[in-house]
Amino acid sequence: MDSNTFLVIAIIAIVAQSLVLFLALFEPGLDYKITQAADCPPDSPEFLRILEALTDAQVTRRSSVEVFTNGENYYEAELEAIRRAEHNVNIEAYIFQKGRVADEFVKVLTERARAGVRVQLVIDAIGSFASWDSYFKDLSAAGGRVCWYHPLRWYMLPRINNRTHRELFIVDGRVAFVGGAGVADHWRYPINEHPRWRDTMFRVEGDAVANLQATFAENWLEASGEILAAKEFFPLCEEPHSTPSLVVNSSPSAGRSTRARILFQMLLAASQKSVLITTPYFLPDRSARAEMVRAIKERGVDIQIIVPGQKSDHALTRNSSRRLYGDLLEAGAKIYEYAPTMIHAKTLVVDGMWSVVGSTNFDNRSFGLNDEVNLAVCDEKLAARITEDFERDRAESKAVSYAEWRRRPILERAHELFGMLLERQQ
Repeated sequence: MDSNTFLVIAIIAIVAQSLVLFLALFEPGLDYKITQAADCPPDSPEFLRILEALTDAQVTRRSSVEVFTNGENYYEAELEAIRRAEHNVNIEAYIFQKGRVADEFVKVLTERARAGVRVQLVIDAIGSFASWDSYFKDLSAAGGRVCWYHPLRWYMLPRINNRTHRELFIVDGRVAFVGGAGVADHWRYPINEHPRWRDTMFRVEGDAVANLQATFAENWLEASGEILAAKEFFPLCEEPHSTPSLVVNSSPSAGRSTRARILFQMLLAASQKSVLITTPYFLPDRSARAEMVRAIKERGVDIQIIVPGQKSDHALTRNSSRRLYGDLLEAGAKIYEYAPTMIHAKTLVVDGMWSVVGSTNFDNRSFGLNDEVNLAVCDEKLAARITEDFERDRAESKAVSYAEWRRRPILERAHELFGMLLERQQ
Protein backbone atom coordinates (compact mmCIF):
# COMPACT_ATOMS: atom_id res chain seq x y z
CA MET A 1 0.00 0.00 0.00
CA ASP A 2 1.55 3.30 -1.10
CA SER A 3 1.51 6.41 1.10
CA ASN A 4 -1.23 8.17 -0.91
CA THR A 5 -3.63 5.22 -0.56
CA PHE A 6 -2.91 4.99 3.15
CA LEU A 7 -3.55 8.74 3.52
CA VAL A 8 -6.91 8.47 1.71
CA ILE A 9 -7.99 5.56 3.93
CA ALA A 10 -6.90 7.45 7.05
CA ILE A 11 -8.87 10.55 6.00
CA ILE A 12 -11.98 8.47 5.27
CA ALA A 13 -11.68 6.78 8.68
CA ILE A 14 -11.30 10.12 10.47
CA VAL A 15 -14.28 11.62 8.62
CA ALA A 16 -16.43 8.56 9.37
CA GLN A 17 -15.51 8.61 13.05
CA SER A 18 -16.15 12.36 13.23
CA LEU A 19 -19.58 11.84 11.68
CA VAL A 20 -20.43 9.16 14.26
CA LEU A 21 -19.34 11.52 17.07
CA PHE A 22 -21.33 14.40 15.57
CA LEU A 23 -24.48 12.30 15.36
CA ALA A 24 -24.04 11.07 18.93
CA LEU A 25 -23.85 14.65 20.18
CA PHE A 26 -26.30 16.46 17.92
CA GLU A 27 -28.73 13.93 16.45
CA PRO A 28 -32.19 15.40 17.09
CA GLY A 29 -34.32 13.51 19.55
CA LEU A 30 -37.34 11.55 18.40
CA ASP A 31 -40.67 13.32 18.75
CA TYR A 32 -43.16 11.47 20.95
CA LYS A 33 -46.34 13.21 19.89
CA ILE A 34 -49.71 11.82 20.87
CA THR A 35 -51.95 13.16 18.13
CA GLN A 36 -55.06 11.36 19.42
CA ALA A 37 -55.02 10.80 23.18
CA ALA A 38 -56.68 7.78 24.72
CA ASP A 39 -60.30 8.76 25.25
CA CYS A 40 -60.64 6.95 28.57
CA PRO A 41 -59.75 7.58 32.23
CA PRO A 42 -56.23 6.50 33.27
CA ASP A 43 -57.65 4.00 35.79
CA SER A 44 -59.95 2.35 33.25
CA PRO A 45 -59.47 -1.16 31.79
CA GLU A 46 -59.31 0.43 28.33
CA PHE A 47 -56.35 2.65 29.26
CA LEU A 48 -54.56 -0.27 30.89
CA ARG A 49 -55.03 -2.35 27.73
CA ILE A 50 -53.63 0.47 25.56
CA LEU A 51 -50.63 0.90 27.86
CA GLU A 52 -50.02 -2.84 27.88
CA ALA A 53 -50.00 -2.96 24.08
CA LEU A 54 -47.84 0.11 23.50
CA THR A 55 -45.18 -0.86 26.03
CA ASP A 56 -45.26 -4.53 25.02
CA ALA A 57 -45.60 -5.41 28.70
CA GLN A 58 -47.81 -8.09 30.22
CA VAL A 59 -50.32 -6.91 32.82
CA THR A 60 -50.09 -8.92 36.04
CA ARG A 61 -52.74 -8.54 38.71
CA ARG A 62 -51.48 -10.48 41.71
CA SER A 63 -48.54 -8.52 43.07
CA SER A 64 -47.63 -6.42 46.07
CA VAL A 65 -45.08 -3.61 46.39
CA GLU A 66 -43.42 -2.37 49.57
CA VAL A 67 -41.43 0.85 49.76
CA PHE A 68 -38.01 1.03 51.46
CA THR A 69 -36.66 4.54 51.90
CA ASN A 70 -32.86 4.97 52.06
CA GLY A 71 -29.98 2.53 52.25
CA GLU A 72 -30.15 1.73 55.94
CA ASN A 73 -33.55 0.18 55.23
CA TYR A 74 -33.43 -1.37 51.77
CA TYR A 75 -29.95 -2.89 52.09
CA GLU A 76 -30.96 -4.77 55.23
CA ALA A 77 -34.16 -5.95 53.53
CA GLU A 78 -32.21 -7.15 50.48
CA LEU A 79 -29.58 -8.93 52.57
CA GLU A 80 -32.23 -10.61 54.71
CA ALA A 81 -34.00 -11.88 51.60
CA ILE A 82 -30.69 -13.24 50.26
CA ARG A 83 -29.91 -14.96 53.58
CA ARG A 84 -33.21 -16.83 53.24
CA ALA A 85 -32.59 -17.90 49.64
CA GLU A 86 -33.13 -21.60 49.02
CA HIS A 87 -32.65 -22.00 45.28
CA ASN A 88 -31.24 -18.96 43.45
CA VAL A 89 -30.18 -15.34 43.76
CA ASN A 90 -29.90 -13.17 40.65
CA ILE A 91 -28.50 -9.65 40.83
CA GLU A 92 -28.08 -7.11 38.05
CA ALA A 93 -26.34 -3.85 38.87
CA TYR A 94 -24.88 -0.87 37.10
CA ILE A 95 -22.89 -0.03 40.23
CA PHE A 96 -21.34 -2.73 42.41
CA GLN A 97 -18.58 -0.76 44.07
CA LYS A 98 -16.00 -2.15 46.46
CA GLY A 99 -16.53 -1.05 50.06
CA ARG A 100 -18.28 -1.95 53.29
CA VAL A 101 -21.69 -2.50 51.70
CA ALA A 102 -20.33 -4.56 48.81
CA ASP A 103 -18.19 -6.60 51.22
CA GLU A 104 -21.32 -7.57 53.15
CA PHE A 105 -23.20 -8.52 49.99
CA VAL A 106 -20.31 -10.63 48.70
CA LYS A 107 -19.99 -12.36 52.09
CA VAL A 108 -23.70 -13.24 52.24
CA LEU A 109 -23.78 -14.31 48.58
CA THR A 110 -20.72 -16.52 49.13
CA GLU A 111 -22.35 -18.16 52.14
CA ARG A 112 -25.47 -18.95 50.13
CA ALA A 113 -23.42 -20.28 47.20
CA ARG A 114 -21.57 -22.63 49.57
CA ALA A 115 -24.96 -23.81 50.81
CA GLY A 116 -25.87 -24.86 47.27
CA VAL A 117 -27.86 -21.79 46.22
CA ARG A 118 -27.30 -20.79 42.59
CA VAL A 119 -25.86 -17.24 42.69
CA GLN A 120 -25.53 -15.21 39.48
CA LEU A 121 -24.52 -11.59 39.00
CA VAL A 122 -24.60 -9.37 35.92
CA ILE A 123 -22.53 -6.25 36.52
CA ASP A 124 -21.97 -3.40 34.10
CA ALA A 125 -18.35 -3.26 33.03
CA ILE A 126 -18.22 0.54 32.96
CA GLY A 127 -20.41 1.38 35.93
CA SER A 128 -18.43 -1.03 38.13
CA PHE A 129 -15.05 -0.78 36.41
CA ALA A 130 -13.11 -0.63 39.72
CA SER A 131 -14.50 -3.97 40.96
CA TRP A 132 -12.27 -6.58 39.36
CA ASP A 133 -12.86 -10.32 39.03
CA SER A 134 -10.45 -10.81 41.92
CA TYR A 135 -12.89 -9.02 44.22
CA PHE A 136 -15.35 -11.88 43.70
CA LYS A 137 -12.81 -14.73 43.99
CA ASP A 138 -14.37 -16.21 47.15
CA LEU A 139 -17.83 -16.07 45.60
CA SER A 140 -16.56 -17.71 42.40
CA ALA A 141 -14.73 -20.39 44.39
CA ALA A 142 -18.00 -21.16 46.19
CA GLY A 143 -19.76 -21.71 42.87
CA GLY A 144 -21.22 -18.25 42.27
CA ARG A 145 -20.93 -16.68 38.84
CA VAL A 146 -20.14 -13.09 37.94
CA CYS A 147 -20.56 -11.92 34.35
CA TRP A 148 -19.77 -8.48 32.97
CA TYR A 149 -22.17 -6.60 30.72
CA HIS A 150 -20.52 -5.21 27.57
CA PRO A 151 -16.91 -5.50 28.73
CA LEU A 152 -14.18 -3.52 27.02
CA ARG A 153 -13.50 -5.75 24.02
CA TRP A 154 -12.87 -4.81 20.41
CA TYR A 155 -16.07 -6.51 19.24
CA MET A 156 -18.08 -4.50 21.78
CA LEU A 157 -17.04 -1.12 20.36
CA PRO A 158 -20.31 -0.56 18.42
CA ARG A 159 -22.25 -1.10 21.68
CA ILE A 160 -19.83 0.52 24.11
CA ASN A 161 -22.28 3.34 24.87
CA ASN A 162 -25.08 0.91 25.73
CA ARG A 163 -24.89 0.06 29.43
CA THR A 164 -27.18 -1.86 31.72
CA HIS A 165 -28.47 0.67 34.20
CA ARG A 166 -30.88 -1.84 35.74
CA GLU A 167 -30.71 -2.46 39.49
CA LEU A 168 -32.38 -5.80 40.24
CA PHE A 169 -32.18 -8.22 43.16
CA ILE A 170 -34.28 -11.39 42.72
CA VAL A 171 -34.45 -14.23 45.23
CA ASP A 172 -35.92 -17.67 44.42
CA GLY A 173 -38.09 -16.11 41.71
CA ARG A 174 -40.49 -15.02 44.45
CA VAL A 175 -39.09 -11.77 45.86
CA ALA A 176 -37.53 -8.93 43.90
CA PHE A 177 -36.13 -5.50 44.65
CA VAL A 178 -36.14 -2.83 41.96
CA GLY A 179 -35.24 0.85 41.98
CA GLY A 180 -32.29 3.14 41.49
CA ALA A 181 -29.74 1.96 44.04
CA GLY A 182 -26.88 -0.35 43.25
CA VAL A 183 -24.37 -1.61 45.79
CA ALA A 184 -22.03 1.07 47.14
CA ASP A 185 -21.15 2.80 50.40
CA HIS A 186 -22.49 6.21 49.36
CA TRP A 187 -26.03 4.84 49.56
CA ARG A 188 -25.50 3.77 53.17
CA TYR A 189 -22.76 5.79 54.87
CA PRO A 190 -21.49 9.40 54.88
CA ILE A 191 -18.44 9.75 52.62
CA ASN A 192 -15.92 12.52 53.29
CA GLU A 193 -18.48 14.54 55.27
CA HIS A 194 -21.08 14.10 52.50
CA PRO A 195 -24.31 12.54 53.86
CA ARG A 196 -25.43 9.24 52.41
CA TRP A 197 -27.53 9.56 49.28
CA ARG A 198 -31.32 9.76 49.40
CA ASP A 199 -32.80 6.85 47.43
CA THR A 200 -35.66 4.36 47.39
CA MET A 201 -35.99 0.68 46.52
CA PHE A 202 -39.16 -1.36 46.13
CA ARG A 203 -39.75 -4.93 47.26
CA VAL A 204 -42.03 -6.81 44.84
CA GLU A 205 -43.80 -10.12 45.43
CA GLY A 206 -46.28 -11.97 43.26
CA ASP A 207 -46.69 -12.42 39.53
CA ALA A 208 -44.64 -9.35 38.58
CA VAL A 209 -41.49 -11.06 39.90
CA ALA A 210 -41.51 -13.48 36.96
CA ASN A 211 -41.36 -10.55 34.55
CA LEU A 212 -38.52 -8.95 36.53
CA GLN A 213 -36.74 -12.30 36.39
CA ALA A 214 -37.20 -12.30 32.62
CA THR A 215 -35.58 -8.87 32.56
CA PHE A 216 -32.55 -10.27 34.36
CA ALA A 217 -32.54 -13.26 32.01
CA GLU A 218 -32.26 -10.93 29.01
CA ASN A 219 -28.99 -9.42 30.22
CA TRP A 220 -27.74 -12.71 31.67
CA LEU A 221 -28.02 -14.14 28.16
CA GLU A 222 -26.07 -11.22 26.70
CA ALA A 223 -23.38 -11.47 29.39
CA SER A 224 -23.05 -15.26 29.71
CA GLY A 225 -24.58 -16.78 26.59
CA GLU A 226 -27.02 -18.81 28.69
CA ILE A 227 -30.83 -18.84 28.69
CA LEU A 228 -32.38 -19.22 32.13
CA ALA A 229 -35.06 -21.81 31.49
CA ALA A 230 -35.18 -23.89 34.68
CA LYS A 231 -38.57 -23.92 36.41
CA GLU A 232 -36.97 -22.88 39.72
CA PHE A 233 -36.46 -19.39 38.30
CA PHE A 234 -40.16 -18.94 37.52
CA PRO A 235 -42.21 -20.50 40.33
CA LEU A 236 -45.95 -19.95 40.60
CA CYS A 237 -46.49 -17.15 43.12
CA GLU A 238 -49.66 -17.10 45.19
CA GLU A 239 -49.91 -13.40 46.07
CA PRO A 240 -53.47 -12.50 47.16
CA HIS A 241 -53.29 -8.79 46.32
CA SER A 242 -55.05 -7.57 43.19
CA THR A 243 -52.84 -4.82 41.79
CA PRO A 244 -52.51 -4.18 38.03
CA SER A 245 -48.78 -3.95 37.28
CA LEU A 246 -46.56 -3.83 34.21
CA VAL A 247 -42.84 -4.52 34.07
CA VAL A 248 -41.62 -2.30 31.26
CA ASN A 249 -38.19 -3.22 29.93
CA SER A 250 -36.38 -0.66 27.90
CA SER A 251 -33.42 -1.10 25.55
CA PRO A 252 -32.27 1.19 22.74
CA SER A 253 -33.67 0.25 19.35
CA ALA A 254 -32.52 0.96 15.82
CA GLY A 255 -35.59 3.14 15.43
CA ARG A 256 -34.52 5.26 18.46
CA SER A 257 -37.76 4.66 20.38
CA THR A 258 -37.90 2.91 23.75
CA ARG A 259 -40.78 1.46 25.71
CA ALA A 260 -39.87 3.44 28.83
CA ARG A 261 -40.15 6.68 26.91
CA ILE A 262 -43.58 5.66 25.59
CA LEU A 263 -44.70 4.78 29.13
CA PHE A 264 -43.72 8.18 30.51
CA GLN A 265 -45.26 10.10 27.60
CA MET A 266 -48.54 8.19 27.86
CA LEU A 267 -48.90 8.80 31.59
CA LEU A 268 -48.04 12.50 31.24
CA ALA A 269 -50.65 12.82 28.50
CA ALA A 270 -53.24 10.95 30.57
CA SER A 271 -52.77 13.03 33.72
CA GLN A 272 -55.83 14.94 34.88
CA LYS A 273 -54.93 16.18 38.37
CA SER A 274 -51.28 15.88 39.36
CA VAL A 275 -47.83 14.69 38.34
CA LEU A 276 -45.09 14.19 40.93
CA ILE A 277 -41.59 13.52 39.58
CA THR A 278 -38.47 12.75 41.58
CA THR A 279 -35.35 12.23 39.50
CA PRO A 280 -31.60 12.68 39.98
CA TYR A 281 -30.99 13.74 36.39
CA PHE A 282 -33.72 15.88 34.87
CA LEU A 283 -33.10 16.51 31.17
CA PRO A 284 -36.57 16.23 29.62
CA ASP A 285 -36.62 16.35 25.84
CA ARG A 286 -38.80 18.75 23.85
CA SER A 287 -41.72 16.31 23.62
CA ALA A 288 -41.80 15.66 27.36
CA ARG A 289 -41.64 19.37 28.19
CA ALA A 290 -44.38 20.14 25.68
CA GLU A 291 -46.60 17.39 27.15
CA MET A 292 -46.14 18.78 30.66
CA VAL A 293 -46.84 22.35 29.54
CA ARG A 294 -49.97 21.14 27.72
CA ALA A 295 -51.14 19.30 30.85
CA ILE A 296 -50.79 22.47 32.92
CA LYS A 297 -52.35 24.88 30.46
CA GLU A 298 -55.14 22.73 29.03
CA ARG A 299 -56.14 20.55 31.99
CA GLY A 300 -54.86 22.44 35.02
CA VAL A 301 -52.59 19.58 36.11
CA ASP A 302 -50.41 20.30 39.14
CA ILE A 303 -46.87 19.30 38.12
CA GLN A 304 -44.18 19.16 40.80
CA ILE A 305 -40.60 18.02 40.26
CA ILE A 306 -37.84 17.31 42.79
CA VAL A 307 -34.26 17.35 41.50
CA PRO A 308 -30.84 17.54 43.16
CA GLY A 309 -29.62 20.83 44.57
CA GLN A 310 -26.03 21.94 44.92
CA LYS A 311 -25.01 18.54 46.33
CA SER A 312 -25.61 16.86 42.99
CA ASP A 313 -22.97 14.29 42.07
CA HIS A 314 -22.85 15.64 38.49
CA ALA A 315 -22.46 19.42 38.37
CA LEU A 316 -22.45 19.51 34.57
CA THR A 317 -25.69 17.55 34.34
CA ARG A 318 -27.29 19.79 36.98
CA ASN A 319 -26.36 22.89 34.99
CA SER A 320 -27.70 21.31 31.81
CA SER A 321 -30.89 20.50 33.69
CA ARG A 322 -31.37 24.02 35.01
CA ARG A 323 -31.17 25.37 31.45
CA LEU A 324 -34.42 23.49 30.70
CA TYR A 325 -36.48 24.82 33.60
CA GLY A 326 -37.72 27.93 31.78
CA ASP A 327 -40.81 26.91 29.81
CA LEU A 328 -41.95 24.59 32.62
CA LEU A 329 -41.67 27.27 35.32
CA GLU A 330 -43.28 29.86 33.07
CA ALA A 331 -46.24 27.51 32.48
CA GLY A 332 -46.69 26.97 36.22
CA ALA A 333 -44.75 23.81 37.03
CA LYS A 334 -43.13 23.75 40.47
CA ILE A 335 -39.48 22.68 40.61
CA TYR A 336 -37.71 21.97 43.89
CA GLU A 337 -34.00 21.41 44.43
CA TYR A 338 -33.24 18.96 47.24
CA ALA A 339 -30.80 20.43 49.75
CA PRO A 340 -29.59 17.87 52.34
CA THR A 341 -27.68 15.47 50.06
CA MET A 342 -27.66 13.92 46.61
CA ILE A 343 -31.17 12.68 45.80
CA HIS A 344 -31.10 9.61 43.57
CA ALA A 345 -34.69 8.35 43.87
CA LYS A 346 -36.57 7.80 40.60
CA THR A 347 -40.34 7.91 40.95
CA LEU A 348 -43.33 9.17 39.00
CA VAL A 349 -46.82 9.46 40.52
CA VAL A 350 -49.75 10.45 38.31
CA ASP A 351 -53.16 11.49 39.69
CA GLY A 352 -52.50 9.72 42.99
CA MET A 353 -53.16 6.50 41.10
CA TRP A 354 -50.33 5.43 38.79
CA SER A 355 -46.80 4.96 40.11
CA VAL A 356 -43.68 4.27 38.07
CA VAL A 357 -40.59 3.08 39.93
CA GLY A 358 -37.35 1.65 38.64
CA SER A 359 -34.00 2.61 37.19
CA THR A 360 -34.95 5.19 34.57
CA ASN A 361 -33.74 8.76 34.92
CA PHE A 362 -35.58 11.57 33.16
CA ASP A 363 -32.87 11.99 30.54
CA ASN A 364 -31.82 10.79 27.11
CA ARG A 365 -29.22 8.33 28.41
CA SER A 366 -31.93 6.38 30.23
CA PHE A 367 -34.57 6.82 27.54
CA GLY A 368 -32.35 6.23 24.53
CA LEU A 369 -29.01 4.62 25.40
CA ASN A 370 -29.18 2.37 28.46
CA ASP A 371 -30.97 -0.85 29.32
CA GLU A 372 -33.54 0.08 31.98
CA VAL A 373 -36.46 -1.48 33.83
CA ASN A 374 -39.54 0.12 35.37
CA LEU A 375 -42.50 -1.19 37.31
CA ALA A 376 -45.73 0.68 36.56
CA VAL A 377 -48.47 0.06 39.13
CA CYS A 378 -52.05 1.30 39.28
CA ASP A 379 -52.67 1.36 43.02
CA GLU A 380 -53.78 4.28 45.18
CA LYS A 381 -52.13 2.94 48.35
CA LEU A 382 -48.72 2.65 46.71
CA ALA A 383 -49.12 6.10 45.14
CA ALA A 384 -50.00 7.54 48.57
CA ARG A 385 -46.94 5.92 50.16
CA ILE A 386 -44.61 7.33 47.50
CA THR A 387 -46.32 10.71 47.83
CA GLU A 388 -45.47 10.69 51.56
CA ASP A 389 -41.78 10.47 50.68
CA PHE A 390 -42.23 13.13 48.01
CA GLU A 391 -43.76 15.54 50.50
CA ARG A 392 -40.97 14.95 53.03
CA ASP A 393 -38.35 15.53 50.35
CA ARG A 394 -40.14 18.64 49.12
CA ALA A 395 -40.07 20.07 52.67
CA GLU A 396 -36.27 19.80 52.58
CA SER A 397 -35.98 21.37 49.14
CA LYS A 398 -35.71 24.90 47.80
CA ALA A 399 -38.37 26.05 45.35
CA VAL A 400 -37.07 27.62 42.15
CA SER A 401 -39.08 30.58 40.85
CA TYR A 402 -39.25 31.68 37.24
CA ALA A 403 -37.92 35.12 38.18
CA GLU A 404 -34.96 33.57 39.98
CA TRP A 405 -34.30 31.25 37.06
CA ARG A 406 -34.13 34.18 34.66
CA ARG A 407 -31.50 35.85 36.88
CA ARG A 408 -29.04 32.95 36.62
CA PRO A 409 -25.41 34.16 36.76
CA ILE A 410 -23.45 34.45 33.52
CA LEU A 411 -20.97 31.79 34.66
CA GLU A 412 -23.79 29.32 35.22
CA ARG A 413 -25.21 30.08 31.79
CA ALA A 414 -21.77 29.44 30.27
CA HIS A 415 -21.64 26.04 31.96
CA GLU A 416 -25.13 25.33 30.62
CA LEU A 417 -24.01 26.00 27.06
CA PHE A 418 -21.08 23.63 27.46
CA GLY A 419 -23.36 21.00 28.94
CA MET A 420 -25.76 21.42 26.01
CA LEU A 421 -23.08 19.94 23.72
CA LEU A 422 -23.13 16.71 25.74
CA GLU A 423 -26.80 16.77 26.70
CA ARG A 424 -27.80 13.68 24.69
CA GLN A 425 -24.99 11.68 26.33
CA GLN A 426 -25.87 12.63 29.91
